[in-house]
Parts: sequence; C-alpha cells; structure tokens
Amino acid sequence: MLPATHSPLTPPAFAGREPSSILQSAFPATAEVPAARPAPDGPAAPPIPRVLAIAGSDPSGGAGIQADLKSIAANGGYGMAAISALTAQNTQGVRAVHVPPASFLTAQLDAISDDIVIDAVKIGMLGDAAVIDAVRAWLEKVRPAVVVLDPVMVSTSGDRLLPESAEAALHDLLPLADLITPNLAELAMLLGEPAAADWPAALAQGKRLAALTGTTVLVKGGHLPDNRADDGTGCPDALVNTGGLLSQETVVVPGERIATRNSHGTGCSLSSALATVHAGAGGWEAALRQVKPWLLGALREAGRLDVGHGNGPVHHFHHLQHAAAPAAAPPAAGDFAAGLDGHAAAGLDAIYGLEFIRGLAAGTLPERDFAYYLGQDALYLNGYSRVLSRASALAPSEAEQLFWSRSAQQCLEVEAQLHRNWLAGRTVQAEPGPVTKAYVDHLHAASLAGGYGVLVAAALPCFWLYAEVGATLHREFLAAGAPAAHPYAEWLRTYADEAFAESTRQAIRYTDAAARRGSDGERSAMTAAFAQSARYEVEFFDAPRLHA
Repeated sequence: MLPATHSPLTPPAFAGREPSSILQSAFPATAEVPAARPAPDGPAAPPIPRVLAIAGSDPSGGAGIQADLKSIAANGGYGMAAISALTAQNTQGVRAVHVPPASFLTAQLDAISDDIVIDAVKIGMLGDAAVIDAVRAWLEKVRPAVVVLDPVMVSTSGDRLLPESAEAALHDLLPLADLITPNLAELAMLLGEPAAADWPAALAQGKRLAALTGTTVLVKGGHLPDNRADDGTGCPDALVNTGGLLSQETVVVPGERIATRNSHGTGCSLSSALATVHAGAGGWEAALRQVKPWLLGALREAGRLDVGHGNGPVHHFHHLQHAAAPAAAPPAAGDFAAGLDGHAAAGLDAIYGLEFIRGLAAGTLPERDFAYYLGQDALYLNGYSRVLSRASALAPSEAEQLFWSRSAQQCLEVEAQLHRNWLAGRTVQAEPGPVTKAYVDHLHAASLAGGYGVLVAAALPCFWLYAEVGATLHREFLAAGAPAAHPYAEWLRTYADEAFAESTRQAIRYTDAAARRGSDGERSAMTAAFAQSARYEVEFFDAPRLHA
C-alpha cells in the first residue's frame, strides 16, 4: 500500500522541479566529464542524402523543381531532378503549362535509378493522369526508401495545376508515399470536402486522409486565418499517422506566423526539406522539428531577395549569411542532458499516474496485465538489442563501442532470461502489440538514419525512465516492509540493481557528449528523438490496460 503522505508515486507539480536523481549522479558537481575520444580518423561524417525531386519547372525560380533543388542543398542533401511539367509563370501567377510525354519522364527516372542510389524521393506537380501512372509504375519497380508526396493541385496564387480528370490517378498514388503534404485546399480536394475553416477541422480532415491512404499526413496551418489557426501558437503543423497510439496519433509542432507576402514555393520547399532531413533525423517528427525553424527563417528573410512584384520566393540560403560568423560554443558537459530532463520529467509524471504502475507497486496488479507487459517487453528487448548493436557500430570511441555492445548483450541474456522464467507456463501474445511495434519502428528508423547522436538519444529513455521508475518502485517496496508475499518482489529488486543505475548514468553521459560534438540541428533532432521515445515509454506502461 502506498503511504498516505507524499511519495515519489504522487510527484509534486512540475514547476520548480529539481533535476532527476539519475541525472544528478551522472554529472556530480565535482566531476569533470571528458568528451569521448574520437576514432583515429575522427568521427565519421554523416552520409549526404541523395534526393530525387520529381516536379514541374518554375522559370522564376521560386517554386517547383527549382525550389526543390535549393531546399535539398540548403538542408545538406545532393539534389537530382526529373522534370514532369514545364510552366510559364512568375511571382504573379501561372500563364501556361506544358506536359511532356509521360514516356520521357519514365526515361529520366530510369536513367537516374539505373545508375544512382536514391535515398529519398520528393514528388510535386505531375501534370496529368499519364504522368502520374508513369511515376506510380516507377515507384513500384524501384521501391525508394522514403517517398514524400506533395500533391500539387492548386498554386499559392490560386491557379489549378492538376486537371480534374487526373484526380483518380493521384488517389491511387497516395498509398505509395510515406508522407503526404497537402495544403488545406488540396487536403479538402483529396477528400471531396469543403476546405477546413479552422484548425480542429483541418486535423479531422488529416485523420480521414491518413485512414484512407494508410500513410502519414502533414496538416499545415499556414493558410488558416490568424485567429483560427489554433490556441495561440500562431502557425501549427501536425503529423497525423495510422499507428493506433491513441493520443500519439497526432503530433502538433507549433510555430510562429511570419507576416509576409513572399511565400511562393513554401510547400515545395517544406516537402523537399523533410525528404532530405528525414535520412538523418530518425523520423518525421524529428525531421519536422529540424526543418520548421529553417523554413521560418526562409520566410522571415524572404524580403531581402526582392524578386518580382507578386508573391516572392522564400530565402532558402538565409542561414549562410552568417557562415563567416564564429561558431557558437558547444554546450557545457551536462547541459544537453539537463535539457532532456524536462521531457523525462513529463514522462515520469505520466507514468506514476498510471494504474499499471500503482498496481505494480502495491502488488495488486492483475497477473494477466503483468504477463502481457512482460511478453511485450521480451519482444521489445529483441528489437532494442539490435538498436544498441547499431549504436556500437556507429560509436566514435572504443569505450562507447564496448558499452553499447555489452548493453545489447545484456538485453538478450539477463533480461530475456528473467522474462522466460516469469513467462514459463503462461499464455502470452506472441506478436508485438501496436505500441511495441510503433516504439521499435521508431528506434529502427533512428538506427538506420546513420546519425549516432540521434540513435543514442532515441535509445536513452529506456535506460533513464526505467531506472527512475525502478528505483521509485523499489523504495515503495522497502517502505512497505518488503513483504515476502508481494507477487512482483523479484522484478522490483532487479531494477533497483546499482549496475543498471550506473549503466544509465553512462548512457546519459555518452548521449550528452554526442550532443556537444554535434551541430545545433543535430541537437534539435536528438531532443525530438528523445522526446518521442519518452512518450512511447508512457504508452508502453499503459499498453496492458488498453489490451485488456
């Protein structure tokens, strides 16, 4: 039974909260935390993503393939282009459209994919049904790893860029995309509905399109009136997916609204940047959180270009004007980890309020719920061990390589053995549940992205939150007199192990060191990956209740 007075399971209000005990012990005030020793040739540079844009041409340079190539380059990618349509347009509108034969587009696509590895594809204006069918056939043949589809149907100036006769073909193309990025008018057209008048209506339409296509949809709030965008963040965007994670189906990323008429090509630029950054960010949320500040800067600085008399283009390379300025000093040891503590605290506050945790502490948790949790944890650990092995392969120092390798081995040996002992003779679900699958998919996306910092940041909450929760549960167990009849005593003792706590402290230190070596953009992506994993930790503890 929990004490009547305040306990760690009824945490104080978040405001004014002290840093977590595991964080404080990872960076004691008297300790100097050295940076990890680089490999002999220095840390490997992240791979440069090779991104193919399939889109129409804008001779004024603000939108279409021209905006795509600028956006890809500005975000660190190597851009390639297959032109699907030619337009006569400027900042004031579209005057004419010419669509070359679909067979010529196919020839362009085949020439690229026969010779060059394509890491991501961004699809924009396609012109007509024959062109759409050609792109679909090529996608089905080549199967690129990442496909972002910006369904260009209406331009910013209001000109229709896709004939109604081609809409059915476009609908057939949508399920082949990993991310769809319509503006609000296009979102409504794809659903055959009136355009959303406010943010809740736009989110509802995004959810319907995600369910219809089985893919992730980016809902953009930029075209809504200021007073209808949301509850005060100005210009939100939201990723809506079909993962079935209840409150996590929609991730809203707030943003500032920039007062400018120079927004020509904003949608093209955003979708191309997301395709480029996704390769190193480890997921769509991390990519959006990294790209959005860049795009806000491009809008804010657009007036400096002084191009045209209508809706001018955004300034894709605004960040380069500061290239000659001295680089900002990296954060001090422990500063980045301290920044993560807020996300860890939010996750812990949510976890301590769950029925599963309170029942586990009191010994009243139904055995079926605990068995489901253990079964899912065993499946999770199998995937998690692979992620830690990948971290070992990417680690820039021998000490880090050994740490992550041993952690991966521990997942399979010590943890799995305990699970087998508990699960022996019990019937449990053999397949990953929706939360387990989504969490492991998130970690695998980080592991395949090629960035060591993002990968270890995504893996860290399983150490950090588990150590905090385990220590708290063990304290509750001891405060209750360590009753011998407590059905989960062995489990509670396991996660009070000091060796696991020290592993957690080391994981925090290595993640913090990776952040100090990285750029501002990499640290932003690391924070997003950590925050997403922390949310999955909460959902994982709550999964038995949802399963029941």
